[in-house]
Amino acid sequence: MPSSPIICRQRPDHPQVVALLARLDDYLASLYPPEANHILDAQALLAPEVDFFAAWADDQVVGTAAVRRMSGEPATEGQPYGEIKRMMVAPGQRGSGIGGRLVATLEGVLRSHGVMLALLETGAHQTEAMRLYERCGYGRRAPFGGYPDNGLSLFYAKVLA
Repeated sequence: MPSSPIICRQRPDHPQVVALLARLDDYLASLYPPEANHILDAQALLAPEVDFFAAWADDQVVGTAAVRRMSGEPATEGQPYGEIKRMMVAPGQRGSGIGGRLVATLEGVLRSHGVMLALLETGAHQTEAMRLYERCGYGRRAPFGGYPDNGLSLFYAKVLA
């Protein structure tokens, strides 16, 4: 029987992580034009303001997620926030709760830093992602962080308690 996935901090340049993120990049490229993909590469994910996690099951990376702590801006009324990035659950693992556990992990990290607002941008064609975020308590909001309102991006927010 497969083991229950373990979520832990992980370097984004780990070979298995790089491979899973490449699958995510390929998937996003199949849905959107290049200018509509707002991807942080492995080098950007190594920045000190980014916390990166991987879900491991049976010695394989089956999910990834990151949160980037950001300063306040006019779109957040000056409130600092955490931006969820690079969410990916391997297709064979979807529906097993890994995505929700990754989101909860990121929210816990933000709370530990005193950041009480989580934001994200996702694509309008990613219905599974939209369902996940809405199940986790995220609601639609206006653009933030300099993202264009291009009709391909959806923006979500959650106030953390």
